[in-house]
Amino acid sequence: MTDRRVLIVDDEPDIRELLEITLGRMGLETESAATLQEARSHLEKAEFDFCLTDMRLPDGNGIDLVRHISTDYSETPVAMITAHGSMDTAIEALKAGAFDFVSKPVDLAQLRNLVDQALKLQPMAEGGPGTGTRLLGESPAMQRLRKQVAKMARSQAPVYISGGSGSGKEVVARAIHEQGPRAAGPFVPVNCGAIPSELMESEFFGHKKGSFTGATSDKEGLFQAANGGTLFLDEVADLPLPMQVKLLRAIQEKAVRPVGSQQENSIDVRLLSATHKDLARLVEIGDFRQDLYYRINVIELKVPSLRERAEDIPLFVKEMLGKLAQEYGGDSPTISAAAMDALRNYAFPGNVRELENILERAYTLCEDDCIEVGDLQFSPAAAGEDADFGSSADGDDSRPIPAASTAGATSAAPLRPPEDPGSLEDYLESIERNKITEALEATRWNKTAAAKRLGITFRALRYRLKKLGME
Repeated sequence: MTDRRVLIVDDEPDIRELLEITLGRMGLETESAATLQEARSHLEKAEFDFCLTDMRLPDGNGIDLVRHISTDYSETPVAMITAHGSMDTAIEALKAGAFDFVSKPVDLAQLRNLVDQALKLQPMAEGGPGTGTRLLGESPAMQRLRKQVAKMARSQAPVYISGGSGSGKEVVARAIHEQGPRAAGPFVPVNCGAIPSELMESEFFGHKKGSFTGATSDKEGLFQAANGGTLFLDEVADLPLPMQVKLLRAIQEKAVRPVGSQQENSIDVRLLSATHKDLARLVEIGDFRQDLYYRINVIELKVPSLRERAEDIPLFVKEMLGKLAQEYGGDSPTISAAAMDALRNYAFPGNVRELENILERAYTLCEDDCIEVGDLQFSPAAAGEDADFGSSADGDDSRPIPAASTAGATSAAPLRPPEDPGSLEDYLESIERNKITEALEATRWNKTAAAKRLGITFRALRYRLKKLGME
């Protein structure tokens, strides 16, 4: 860290000296200021790689300095020293543009880690919007989103990512992680709605051997797994209220206590969260804690719906069809102008995820390597609808997505419902498997002839064979 310079702003000489010694041992050059005026003077005369400021200063507020640096010296990350337990002050600093905060009395190990993270930040010119390769599209909405992601990657503030179902919230979370100083650390995504409520505490915080029936060994929790990296809480609105209380404490204390343990373990985790539900509305009706809402929603980032970036659809189509061709070992099909127009005019209640499903279906059904309107298989009545499906309270739409059909089949025998109503999906797969096996045996395992006998394309047959594990 030779030649890296840090500005320390604190009106207490003992604190300044402690910070100077600590950062000096890290190989950093330091300059000190006791007031806001002195700090501004230092910033005018020299460039700094990092700034550490106290909250209360004789001639003003440290947050004013955070805003000043964020506006006029945006390449310089700044961290705030706050009084112990003053989480509201820390959140205010983060919203003003602070990289992170550290509480008094200062934990030197935590401080050194914070400085390490800040100094890993790349200049905006190198780590800015152009590096967001996951975020495809050149529409104004996507250009704006990439700029916001690049800015948020330069902070440790919790980010709440909102947007409709299937709009790409996890992709945005990964982009924030990959462009930030924690890129070398783990990115741990977790679907909060998929964890049984009775196992949540153990899953998040870990447990000790023998702490409950079935705990046959120590287990690391999700927070520990994400240590040094990013924890992404998807569908955070699905957390039960008792778990919300425990999550709030973990965020505030930056520590977790495994189930059955008497000791808390410090954690260093960047927290990102998302949901397609209206979280503010859930706070109003009492289904989500207001204090937790303000902790995870320090910065809100809205992911635009696919309809808001319709001009990017051709780019998405090209990328997705290329991936499908690579996955199934075929050539990437073309798409007719009429089919592309139909995609541009479709409402896409399921956003990017629905586009992927539509294209995968069309890929298996199209003839002569060209996708036509009929291969897309969405309801014509839905195309061009002007309702904003992404802005509903829960982001869901009641219309079913059409299932893939065996276009061209001449007849279909009526199906009897299963006597044992177990898994309908398994039942339908068994019928499909039997029909495909019959066709293959009748044609001596000639796949081209079997596809013709089944009334589907050769590509559709290959897709089904792979899906059913029959290759």
